[in-house]
Amino acid sequence: MTNYTKTTIGKENRIELHEKLSLTGAEISLNELPAGANVPFVHSHKENEEIYGILSGNGKAIIDGEEISLSTGDWLKIVPAAKRQFFASDISGITYICIQVKENSLEHFTAEDAVIG
Repeated sequence: MTNYTKTTIGKENRIELHEKLSLTGAEISLNELPAGANVPFVHSHKENEEIYGILSGNGKAIIDGEEISLSTGDWLKIVPAAKRQFFASDISGITYICIQVKENSLEHFTAEDAVIG
């Protein structure tokens, strides 16, 4: 029995990794919107905060009515109740990762959770 799960992903517009990697503490998705496209719905969450990392391109998020410009290298955390929608710019697509975790669930991290040796 192995203590890890590995997967290889293709070039789909949206890939959710919870099933591919048997994740038990987070949902991670890779998302790509072509120029001029958008996520076709506004959404929020009951318990999960989301962390977005812009891997390439440009676009914007509208969060609770506020427009936030996004470009490569930007990171954004959104609380569960916030209403959000994402858009690629009209001249370039946008590729981003979304990490979804239960708000306030992190008890230990990095060195506090590590076992050396």
